[in-house]
Amino acid sequence: MDKQDYYETLDVSRSAEAGDIKSAYRKLAMKYHPDRNAGDKGAEQKFKEVSEAYEVLSDGEKRAAYDRFGHAAFDGNGGGPAGGGDSGFNFGGGFADIFDEMFGDFAGARNRGTSQQDTRGSDLRYNMEIGLEEAFSGKQATIRVPSAATCDSCAGSGAAKGSSPVTCPTCQGRGRVRAQQGFFTIERTCAACQGQGQVIENPCAACRGIGRVQKEKTLSVTIPAGVEDGTRIRLSGEGEAGLRGAPAGDLYIFLSIAAHLYFQRDGANIYLQVPIPMTKASLGGSIEVPTVDGGRARVKIPEGAQSGHQFRLRGKGMSVMRSPSRGDMYIRATVETPLKLSKRQKELLKEFENESSPGKTSPESEGFHSKVRDACDGLTGSKSD
Repeated sequence: MDKQDYYETLDVSRSAEAGDIKSAYRKLAMKYHPDRNAGDKGAEQKFKEVSEAYEVLSDGEKRAAYDRFGHAAFDGNGGGPAGGGDSGFNFGGGFADIFDEMFGDFAGARNRGTSQQDTRGSDLRYNMEIGLEEAFSGKQATIRVPSAATCDSCAGSGAAKGSSPVTCPTCQGRGRVRAQQGFFTIERTCAACQGQGQVIENPCAACRGIGRVQKEKTLSVTIPAGVEDGTRIRLSGEGEAGLRGAPAGDLYIFLSIAAHLYFQRDGANIYLQVPIPMTKASLGGSIEVPTVDGGRARVKIPEGAQSGHQFRLRGKGMSVMRSPSRGDMYIRATVETPLKLSKRQKELLKEFENESSPGKTSPESEGFHSKVRDACDGLTGSKSD
């Protein structure tokens, strides 16, 4: 029976780009793969056909020969340039690559060996909360981290003293085993040694052959000045120990900054809201405020200060990581209305009210009410018309 045209097999046009051919092949290969169609001879044959078509059309030289001579380019009958030396399809080049991408342990996996990276210890995460003052100045902290550490009795080998791991008889030390499955030779991780290539005949009693034991580690951590919420600190090699001497993972410390009683932080700047007595806001003066470094600073209040007025103290903010500079501190004034006035205080305020000119002593209030009156008068006038 004549072979079907390779382009028809993959359901692509003869002018299809390489990416289109690859995409069509992936779709058909997934559909007809023997593992998904166990016992279906028709699907197995279709899979062979699409694989053969892709092997030719994915190779620039082979595709050019096929476009010129058709199937005769590869049948060895002398009709094309290939003769018999380049006939048939195989698992080389791009074919193996795409199978490795799609099916993992198939084809391309046969060239992968076992490495220490496969048994590297897991990374660990440690959450630490610090205060704003500690974030400002930095600190040296001691933490205790439960982890899997290398077994001291066997030095991580997993074998009892006086013995050592031996070559796995199942995979002969390769860490992988091959099996024929229909059309393919499949290579998988050796189940006997979990890909290590070695097995332990006489396991260590302390770790039961694992090479690791659960242990709490005490570590010293340097918190740099100026850290921000969410800062991550990496301690290389302080994660879980790797299996049987493989490298340890890393420990990642994630910092969070606790909310402060009265400071608010925005990057390197600090904000502090300070209540100011009405008299001081009216007459002016000075107040003393705390700073994030534990000191005190004096702020001059001008006459007639209003709520929301902001004062800036340069260089009194947070430390900046890896820099000698500091941010600024901003004081936000809140004018406080006096409470629980005595009779005499009320009399004095009443005298003040009677003698004051609203347009001068309370310009914002007078201006607002004036605008409201004008707006209302305008509305009333339009209605009367």
